[in-house]
Amino acid sequence: MIVDSYRFLPRSFRPLYEGRGPFPGEADPVWAPFAKRLAGSRIALLTSAGIYLKGSQPGFDLDAERARPEWGDPTWRVMPSSTKPDEVGVAHLHINHDDLHADPEVALPLRALDALVSEGVVGSAAANHLSVMGYQDRRLEEWRRTTAPAIVDQLRAEQADGLVLAPA
Repeated sequence: MIVDSYRFLPRSFRPLYEGRGPFPGEADPVWAPFAKRLAGSRIALLTSAGIYLKGSQPGFDLDAERARPEWGDPTWRVMPSSTKPDEVGVAHLHINHDDLHADPEVALPLRALDALVSEGVVGSAAANHLSVMGYQDRRLEEWRRTTAPAIVDQLRAEQADGLVLAPA
């Protein structure tokens, strides 16, 4: 029996594990130094699980994802801190929806962040968090041009000091 250990890795990780190094233009770190103390910081969450608010937001584009499985919807959704588990819908073909419906905290740990705030580990939580669909086109052209600048603007409006990625 042959086991494909790369099957579930994000595409951008494969060259690193295959010994080819990063893709051209992707060698720089994707993080920045965090100068502020966490206990005095406002933190936002970003999930890549493709979750949305069932009653008030459209789901991510699954028809286009079905037509082009290597493509991911580059739009994003705002998820208020007050979001309840039964308000969450999932639109992503590359993850198990059952797990997220059973416990949305695995993809958007709102209550865990609230607990860290209550314990004084984190200064405060942003009023709104963000959701995107992971598994994006490797070139990330739409992300660089539109999605990332819009997310940065939203985080600045929230006065977020840091962002925690909650990958699906």
